[in-house]
Amino acid sequence: MDRNEDVMVPSRQVALITGASSGIGLELAKLFAADGHELILVARRAEALEALAATLRAKHGATVHVWPEDLAEVTAPKRIAERAASEGLAVDILVNNAGFGAWGSFADLTLDNQLDMLKVNMTALTELTHRFLPGMRQRRSGRILNLASVSAFQPGPYLAIYAATKAFVLSFSEALGAELAGSGVTVTCLCPGFTGTGFQAVAGMAESRIIEKMKPMSAAHVAAVGYRDLMRARHLSVPGFVNWIGAIGVRFLPRRTAVEIVRKIQAPQ
Repeated sequence: MDRNEDVMVPSRQVALITGASSGIGLELAKLFAADGHELILVARRAEALEALAATLRAKHGATVHVWPEDLAEVTAPKRIAERAASEGLAVDILVNNAGFGAWGSFADLTLDNQLDMLKVNMTALTELTHRFLPGMRQRRSGRILNLASVSAFQPGPYLAIYAATKAFVLSFSEALGAELAGSGVTVTCLCPGFTGTGFQAVAGMAESRIIEKMKPMSAAHVAAVGYRDLMRARHLSVPGFVNWIGAIGVRFLPRRTAVEIVRKIQAPQ
């Protein structure tokens, strides 16, 4: 994938990671701590965050701040930004990892759940980026890692809203990265495929055919690839050769054909 810089980030910068209590976010927190970064960990589950923070402090001597927040709450991003300002923490690296999905027919899934998905996957990500970006631009230094998915590259029947939110994240990340060229701030969009996290359980995907057909990649591996590409200032990070081929190859298929393929893969068993 292309890149606009290949400069390693100095240690001891402040990295804010949303969705840090499990999965890819947790693994990213380990990588940042191992490289000496100061961490702000954000997620709903305070106990899980505190346990992770204790581990990172003991293993790496990391400075870790635990800020429990539910990003489905409309005021959560503002609270996070205001707390960072009040504690004198300039966020150098923003990792918008928080997100969730819901599997099933759009008409059958609850409206509230799907609206919360829009808030967490898109609105909170957008607001946090907008609130922390000015400081990065002023310092002419900063990195943003946005978590999308290979689902971003085509519509996703039975994950209709989730795939649509990830398409937004991908488009927004690429556009923002182009706007910030030469500013000292870079944007990387991480697009993992099927990954062994708690996502499938939360999304209710036990009856989906994809569970039978796909072998998951480990969250640790996805995080390692994303972390590497963030530090290399790559615009797009797609872990795994098969995922990369799928993400690129879908561009050469008729749109209707691509959607039908995904429908068959993600349909009920």
